Amino acid sequence: MSEVHVPEHLTSRALRVAIVGAGPAGIYAADMLNKSEPVSSGELSLKVDLFDELPTPFGLIRYGVSPDHPRIKGIINALHKVLNNDWINFYGNVGLGRDITLDELHERYDAVIIATGAQKDADLNIPGIELTGSHGGADFVSWYDAHPDAAKDWDLSATEVAVIGNGNVALDVARILSKHADQLLETEIPAHVYEQLNGSAVTDVHIFGRRGPAQVKFTPLELRELSHSKDVDIVLYEEDFDFDEGSEEAIRTSNQTKTMVSTLTNWLIEQEETEETASASRRLHLHFLQTPVEVLGEDGKVTGLKLERNELDGTGNVKGTGEFTEYPVQAVYRAVGYFGSAVDNIEYDGNRGVLPNVEGRVLNAEGTHIDGLYATGWIKRGPIGLIGHTKGDALETINHLLEDLANLPVPSSNQSIEELLESRGVDYADWDGWMSLDEQEKALGAEAGTVSTRFGEITRDRIKLVEREEMLEFARAKKLAKSL
Repeated sequence: MSEVHVPEHLTSRALRVAIVGAGPAGIYAADMLNKSEPVSSGELSLKVDLFDELPTPFGLIRYGVSPDHPRIKGIINALHKVLNNDWINFYGNVGLGRDITLDELHERYDAVIIATGAQKDADLNIPGIELTGSHGGADFVSWYDAHPDAAKDWDLSATEVAVIGNGNVALDVARILSKHADQLLETEIPAHVYEQLNGSAVTDVHIFGRRGPAQVKFTPLELRELSHSKDVDIVLYEEDFDFDEGSEEAIRTSNQTKTMVSTLTNWLIEQEETEETASASRRLHLHFLQTPVEVLGEDGKVTGLKLERNELDGTGNVKGTGEFTEYPVQAVYRAVGYFGSAVDNIEYDGNRGVLPNVEGRVLNAEGTHIDGLYATGWIKRGPIGLIGHTKGDALETINHLLEDLANLPVPSSNQSIEELLESRGVDYADWDGWMSLDEQEKALGAEAGTVSTRFGEITRDRIKLVEREEMLEFARAKKLAKSL
């Protein structure tokens, strides 16, 4: 980054920045800004207001990561430390375009950073995808993660299920579908999720990937998680283990690919040795080199999935063979990626699901940077990369914001954001409100205590609140107590 020049008007007051989206992308951007040289040296003071349409912070970590991933969920601890500071405020249950406008933010802040992520399922345009029993993986994740705006009921009557995709979300969806609900009692899942999963009819879950074992997109951690499910057999197919020159090169040059292939190959060998003793009540099938071409149905409901067999072309890519197979399934979950949504009064690239930008500088219809407007995270670069990649992405955006200090538009309104929200009757949650809600969820876990299950005794540490109104009750109580 080039040397930062702090303009004279910012030497007498704090730089005021609004960040829309309180997930990892938005919080990392705030943290990078606070740790930047002009702020850490005292040359520039900082005030950040973080907005989210949900009453809670942490975005994807709270509502997009499977509840049985405590290691990834632990990232919340680091994000909590960032938010638990005087220089940053949290405003939950505040939606851009619903409760405030972009112009109103520009009137009160020197810069606005959009970090709204990607919440929708990417499309899979094959015949039959609209049938009853065909679901988006992101919708299912929102359900089992108890997102307040998600459906509260989920149809789990299918005995045989197909999951399309070879990324981490596909594995999460397949693992939750195949895992016995009692094992999930050690997580934060609420009663309605547990009860419905406990009544699931599933016996077989099939994961289908278009390419081979050396091209999978999930991580070794996600793969190992599959083997932790009790009373679930992992089923592999020898004909799927094909490796061309491109695959061999990937195995030689990538430790992660080498680990993945080694793990899968060892599982295949163990399966062949123990085939006669496999006796689990549920099975999780991993299929490779198959492309879905049609969801089959009768009377408007899913009855099967038709796939074309692929072969590797020497480069690690695949081509169809013209050989088709039909699997009898009663539900299909597509987990082929997420897709970003348009943001109020900002140009939107509907093909990529992102805001048009150059390294985080958001562009207008003419392709010119809008002074004071930036983006970070998946709404900036698309839904690719792991949570850790978001740090580097945030740093790039923040570096450009600092380079632009002299060109940032000066706020024109003296009305505080609290005054604006309260004048509209917006029922917002602040940081103290979140802390109150957090304490309540832990208290619910403590109240449940130790639960006896078929897999032994499990101690519950936290149980999620589900309803938006219930969450806001704790925020209101905290704000009322402060005002008295």
